[in-house]
Amino acid sequence: MVNAGDMNGSGNLMDFLDEPFPDVGTYGDFHTIDWLREKSRDTDRHRKITSKSKESIWEFIKSLLDAWSGWVVMLLIGLLAGTLAGVIDLAVDWMTDLKEGVCLSAFWYSHEQCCWTSNETTFDDRDKCPLWQKWSELLVNQSEGASAYILNYFLYIMWALSFAFLAVSLVRVFAPYACGSGIPEIKTILSGFIIRGYLGKWTLLIKTVTLVLVVSSGLSLGKEGPLVHVACCCGNFFSSLFSKYSKNEGKRREVLSAAAAAGVSVAFGAPIGGVLFSLEEVSYYFPLKTLWRSFFAALVAAFTLRSINPFGNSRLVLFYVEYHTPWRRKTTRLGKYPVLEVIVVTAITAIIAYPNPYTRRSTSELISELFNDCGALESSQLCDYINDPNMTRPVDDIPDRPAGIGVYTAMWQLALALIFKIIITIFTFGMKIPSGLFIPSMAVGAMAGRMVGIGVEQLAYHHHDWIIFRNWCRPGADCVTPGLYAMVGAAACLGGVTRMTVSLVVIMFELTGGLEYIVPLMAAAVTSKWVADAFGKEGIYEAHIHLNGYPFLDAKDEFTHRTLATDVMRPRRGEPPLSVLTQDSMTVEDVETLIKETDYNGFPVVVSKDSERLIGFAQRRELILAIKNARQRQDGVVSNSIMYFTEDPPELPANSPHPLKLRRILNLSPFTVTDHTPMETVVDIFRKLGLRQCLVTRSGRLLGIITKKDVLRHMAQMANQDPESIMFN
Repeated sequence: MVNAGDMNGSGNLMDFLDEPFPDVGTYGDFHTIDWLREKSRDTDRHRKITSKSKESIWEFIKSLLDAWSGWVVMLLIGLLAGTLAGVIDLAVDWMTDLKEGVCLSAFWYSHEQCCWTSNETTFDDRDKCPLWQKWSELLVNQSEGASAYILNYFLYIMWALSFAFLAVSLVRVFAPYACGSGIPEIKTILSGFIIRGYLGKWTLLIKTVTLVLVVSSGLSLGKEGPLVHVACCCGNFFSSLFSKYSKNEGKRREVLSAAAAAGVSVAFGAPIGGVLFSLEEVSYYFPLKTLWRSFFAALVAAFTLRSINPFGNSRLVLFYVEYHTPWRRKTTRLGKYPVLEVIVVTAITAIIAYPNPYTRRSTSELISELFNDCGALESSQLCDYINDPNMTRPVDDIPDRPAGIGVYTAMWQLALALIFKIIITIFTFGMKIPSGLFIPSMAVGAMAGRMVGIGVEQLAYHHHDWIIFRNWCRPGADCVTPGLYAMVGAAACLGGVTRMTVSLVVIMFELTGGLEYIVPLMAAAVTSKWVADAFGKEGIYEAHIHLNGYPFLDAKDEFTHRTLATDVMRPRRGEPPLSVLTQDSMTVEDVETLIKETDYNGFPVVVSKDSERLIGFAQRRELILAIKNARQRQDGVVSNSIMYFTEDPPELPANSPHPLKLRRILNLSPFTVTDHTPMETVVDIFRKLGLRQCLVTRSGRLLGIITKKDVLRHMAQMANQDPESIMFN
């Protein structure tokens, strides 16, 4: 440190910032990171490590550890995400079945696991076994009749309400950020926005626990979207253990992009689809090395999940099929009372869902049944066809047959379930609990697709001579597979909701194993996107981003208006002049007053207020930290000390207080445009470079500033939307 007696004001003053101090280079909550600055800092760090690696063996080993730290983080993310997904799947199966009964041999077994361990399971009633008892059998020793039905109905509702109430209470008290799917916020965070606590350890714990509770409650929501949030929380946790990522927000987002891929991988058992989903849907910056690391994290996560084997079929997914033929709510009154809202919606869901077998079971089981082909061993109502006793065809080539009474019963039950699922999902998504939209959307599409498939199948059977069937459906041939219609319908509905295309097709064929059905899946994905885009360009996640007012510049948005930078920059005509710092004429008190009177995130630094020649840009947060640390660590710095941003201190009288050198916190290369730069170019620059702000100059003279928020407001205004809907800085 430098003492007052060692030097006078005009001597060679040591820059105290040569030694780093805490929190320098960090960002405040609800602020946007500077991508260019983070990239530059990482380049400097890497250059320093490379140069030091030649000095000694130890430094060389440290450089290798730094290079491999990214792969280590990916491995840890994959292991933890896969483990959590497996535990969630097992817990959901058990708690979902707990609403209807309990296993006598081991209460922690689900219905299916309980019957696996039974030696008395018969082929005809393989879903029934003495070890599994419904609540009416256990409590009043009755399995049939009105009293047993009413008791089971009542306990079903009570279990559902208990799970939902516990979930919303945990979210409200311990982790408010654990609600929703998390994907809109993940997209916003990956674009460079800071939401402290959203990926924290408490959020990870509460979201994992409450995700099990809300899915088990029977609400019309899925766990797949929230699993992306869970995986990103894992990524954020492991990033904090390595300084390479914890001290650089840009590098941290590379890890989070890979974590998002791992989340989709364990959600659907689709590692390749997870990588494409991260690239297509959520990531803002996705360099080539992130592509490989994402694939590695997704692979490890999928392998870990398969090792746990939560579905008991040695596969990654519940929906595996094998066909035998080739081929927004924000201002509602109820929304002001989140706990009551969850309880009311859960009660309505449970009361209406229980009587219908297609809404009573879990949504994942429903989709699995809708996707399945009707083989000789299927006992589902959907497979209750009238069989020809003279049929001698092999099992793998079952022809189209007339529908039996079970199929017609299933059709009207599915129709009622479809209407109910559409309506209740609208009210469920957005409540203050973890809630995904993937599975409910797929269920809606699968129900519609299965009904259409059965209808086409029966038309082909009874009217095989029609022109549309003549060349394809000969009598006794198997030409229509209703399960395939369900799979395509699920893809179409999910694509219409999310606007996913390439990643959706890959996820669907990984999800179902139906590799040879990529062409109809591609056709469904493209058609659903076209139809949905006719109603509006936004997918559900982009809509939620705009609804919440997050500062997100979507790469898909186009800006074609003929406005200039001078039309958007501040200050505008009639506004006070731009608040600036001078390079060597302002005191500490002047700067502290300016900071106190404004809420700007940074200040341009000019030669003088007369010339307004631009020197650089200083961040507000770093100015505050620098002054605070200078007062604590550097003797002689007082309120009337001169602050300077030049290499050499200004000439001051001998009795003047020590000046404060702050050149190290100055960005000497801020991004600038001229006042006549088209806004189309400015928007593209902000989007592709991830800028936080851009200075407007003319012949080197500072005219104004354009922030990311200014760009978003201008785009909203040009689209005839409310420009004040962008809430955060």
